Amino acid sequence: MPVARTHCVGLVGVTGRLVEVEADVGPGVAGTHFIGLLDTAISEARGRVRSALINSRFAWPDARVTVSLSPATLPKRGSLFDLAIAIAVLGAAGAVPAQRIAAPMFLGELGLDGRVRPVRGVLPAALAAAEAGVRTVVVPALNSAEAALVPDLTVVPVATLGELVGWLRSGDLHRLPVVAEAASLSRDAEHIAPAGGPPGPDLCDVAGQPMGRKALEVCAAGGHNLWMLGPPGSGKTMLAERLPTLLPPLDQEKALEVSAIHSVAGTLPAGRPLLTRPPFMAPHHSATMAAVVGGGSGGVVRPGAVSLAHRGVLFLDEAPEFATTVLDSLRQPLESGTVTIARAVGAVTFPARFTLVLAANPCPCGLQGTVGHPCRCTPAGRRRYLDRLSGPLLDRVDVKMKIGRATRAELLADRHFVETSATVAERVRLARERAARRLSGTPWRTNAEVSSSALHRDLRLPDTAMAPLHRGLDVGTLSARGLDRVLRVSWTLADLAGKDRPGQTETSAALALWLGVD
Repeated sequence: MPVARTHCVGLVGVTGRLVEVEADVGPGVAGTHFIGLLDTAISEARGRVRSALINSRFAWPDARVTVSLSPATLPKRGSLFDLAIAIAVLGAAGAVPAQRIAAPMFLGELGLDGRVRPVRGVLPAALAAAEAGVRTVVVPALNSAEAALVPDLTVVPVATLGELVGWLRSGDLHRLPVVAEAASLSRDAEHIAPAGGPPGPDLCDVAGQPMGRKALEVCAAGGHNLWMLGPPGSGKTMLAERLPTLLPPLDQEKALEVSAIHSVAGTLPAGRPLLTRPPFMAPHHSATMAAVVGGGSGGVVRPGAVSLAHRGVLFLDEAPEFATTVLDSLRQPLESGTVTIARAVGAVTFPARFTLVLAANPCPCGLQGTVGHPCRCTPAGRRRYLDRLSGPLLDRVDVKMKIGRATRAELLADRHFVETSATVAERVRLARERAARRLSGTPWRTNAEVSSSALHRDLRLPDTAMAPLHRGLDVGTLSARGLDRVLRVSWTLADLAGKDRPGQTETSAALALWLGVD
């Protein structure tokens, strides 16, 4: 019997690599042998695939069955190879035409009764297949909407192995009635929006914190990181939760990028295969390094909160309560926009370009500076508490804001000046458009991404505008990295004010925002 070949995709992080699945049914002692640098889940596939074929009324070959997954140097993990292995074996046994299984890609886990179960990572796998020139992808029916987001790709959703074999034998797509639904999703992918639900948080809910709202607007317009220091109940969490409402919706390319990460992590919301709004992640302060940065055991590496917050917001409430190693691990993604996780089997890189928001109490009890509630923390205790946020980490935070508890009079007066998220988001959109026009032809789209060399060469400011920053360098209140951070914020302030370039007013205000809570 001839060797039958088909294709699947191996995922390394959120990057897919095309895998050729070959099956040979030949003479020799009856048995099944898998080769190709496989993990335990794939090694166990021989039992799942055999039972699925028998229970779907297909004979298992009474011969020596050899299944090879190549390239052999690529680690293959997970149960998404089940369907491709089953089809390759059927092709080698002559149960389905070998020529019809060579072109499509097959993804899915098999149940013992022949059902095709959904798997993680279908969206990045479909993207990798399209880039490799594959035009037809067979996926579990529950993953069809996800795969159909990829343009110029024919998605064939299947619920059972039996109906898939019927289609392969006849070549008639009409044997699978759900194909039309998937094709419609593929054509209209750009129109998919989050499902409706209760109204989300709005910036107008936060009264009594005008400076906090302004800091959010600046951070949203330029993509800057934020640190808020204040007692419990002052509104730090409310402000952080409303930052995503000020950010522009994700365009099609970014939406696919973000959705691919959540697909690998298995966190795509039901009924929403495409995430069009910037994500918001708020891990608990007891979260481990693997939960925040990413990791895993057994060779399976999953994205952490920093990657799930890609193109969105990562909020660390009670930031000093996080483990010091977790906090310091944020420095790499804040600089590079990626996080690399090294394991014995190799290194995996995930995207991680997010806006970081840190919130902290002024002391362990949180009452320092609160009227009528004396703080009993010692000076040494307060210092140890805030020293958990290292200098190198805070040096990467552009805006630092002290948040105090608002009085009743301040709450009543400020309600006349609060603005909705939609109003502020419009100003943010205009500011980002100004920045995008200025940065056209460069790899950057927001002021926070601009390199140091460009700030001091192409975007160099006159000495009059730099005067406040020069004084900060002279007296030691401003570091070289801090200078770059202040310059980026000053460009954002100029964009919000509709100016062509920052003046001394913007650089002074940016310096005050950077020094903030000192």
